[in-house]
Amino acid sequence: MSSPHHPRFRAFTPRDLDGLLRRVSLTDVDRLALRAVATVLPFRTNAYVVDELIDWSAVPDDPVFRLTFPQAGMLPAPDLRRMTGLLAADAPRAEIQRAAHAIRMKLNPHPSGQLDANVPVHEGHRLTGLQHKYPETVLLFPRQGQTCHAYCTYCFRWPQFVGEAELRIATDDIATTSAYLRAHPEVTSALITGGDPLVMSTEVLRRYVEPLLEIDTVRSIRVGTKSLAFWPYRFTADRDADDLLRLFEQVVASGRHLALMAHFTHPRELAPPVVREAVRRVRDTGAVIRCQGPLVAGINDSADAWAELWETTTTLGAVPYYQFVERDTGPQGYFGVPLVRAHEIFRDAYARVSGLARTVRGPVMSAMPGKVCVDGVAEVAGEKVFVLHLIQARNPALVDRPFFAAYDEGATWFSDLKPAFGASAFLPGLEVG
Repeated sequence: MSSPHHPRFRAFTPRDLDGLLRRVSLTDVDRLALRAVATVLPFRTNAYVVDELIDWSAVPDDPVFRLTFPQAGMLPAPDLRRMTGLLAADAPRAEIQRAAHAIRMKLNPHPSGQLDANVPVHEGHRLTGLQHKYPETVLLFPRQGQTCHAYCTYCFRWPQFVGEAELRIATDDIATTSAYLRAHPEVTSALITGGDPLVMSTEVLRRYVEPLLEIDTVRSIRVGTKSLAFWPYRFTADRDADDLLRLFEQVVASGRHLALMAHFTHPRELAPPVVREAVRRVRDTGAVIRCQGPLVAGINDSADAWAELWETTTTLGAVPYYQFVERDTGPQGYFGVPLVRAHEIFRDAYARVSGLARTVRGPVMSAMPGKVCVDGVAEVAGEKVFVLHLIQARNPALVDRPFFAAYDEGATWFSDLKPAFGASAFLPGLEVG
């Protein structure tokens, strides 16, 4: 039950934005700009994030504020002017929605083949709520889990949350999902993702999890979630928190590996005592917590932040997993960090942590051909180059084969790179997309 120590979940949406921003000294022009961004890109936060994680005395530079509240630079300047003009003129809702849609379509809403190359087909039908990019892994997007306790400003899944059905990936067809997995025994790992599956009640989550336990070839189940950071009470005080942990125990008892793919962006998300308790309770079920997040300008683009994040998660018994590069969608132009700088930050943080924390891989781009890792910058045959390899790939033959890209200090994404040494391709069969 809720108590002063276990608050009831309370969400804030765009209609609450002006009131929340009155906590700080912003001009009317500044507030209008942030409202304009929230008209195009999703905004949702909650009382825990607002009251426990944000240092309002440090706003607008506070990293968790930048992580959860719209920033004017998230839209290109002409688009921001267009939206602020419409809002200031109190334009009709339909006109505002048309303008927002047009801007969204320019922001590469579904990168890396999500709506074409990644959608599986079963008995002649496209399964639009699944993604099957790598042979052994299928992503499942439960319809009821396509929201979050709070939205990250840099989220690459932002199209899930803007109310446009044609941009959404979701399914509640559990029977067809099971049939597809049975027809594809090469799939050994199912990742339940979103949004955030842990916004669902345990009863609803169970409907998606238990059928997976009846498929012998599925040996690991992953749940992608930001709830440990944005609503840790999901594991300690929600009315069905104990039921959730029992479900985790059931998966582990079936002989499968259960991994909570926990999204942590900044070490402050680990500071509240309730987070430590939530991590302990999850680990006590036998589930493994693997921690990942992107490197984001203005939020965690320092070696200090990443070294603290990896050491703290390791101390708590969680496993540092991936440091991602901000994906080529949405506000990447505002949050992206050049690959040269990204590798410097990764390398400097990696050098500061113990071997136990060096399970982390990065910086990694989830690009069209797969997960491309930047191993560093070197001089080869008199040419300065990026050294890269694929941790995971659509074509398994390309996994872990080193290749080289011409050095480009401004590159922020794989598609910005060109093969080194004047070659026509990075590797035979590797498509930039």
